[in-house]
Amino acid sequence: MANNFQIFVYRDGRSLHMKLIGDFDGNSIHKLLAALKKNCHGASRVYIHTSCLEKISSFRQNMLSGTLDILKSKSISIIFTGENASKLVPGENYLFQSIWA
Repeated sequence: MANNFQIFVYRDGRSLHMKLIGDFDGNSIHKLLAALKKNCHGASRVYIHTSCLEKISSFRQNMLSGTLDILKSKSISIIFTGENASKLVPGENYLFQSIWA
């Protein structure tokens, strides 16, 4: 378990921003999904900022995509940003940007 993993959550209107910090592993995925479920109400866009991630453990991207698909069905756009975005994007149906949005 990545002991140094943190998520900072903040809102900007109907946009939800989640800044991921530290090492990202399988347990971090569960923390991210729990934070998404807890905070996504009323959001139309979720930005997942990845620039502050350090180590990214290999994991199955389908672990992440299952819950994210639920958010997409609620018409919530999910946008991964930062230099590590392409490592976390769970498939071609998600947007990612290589710089901060």
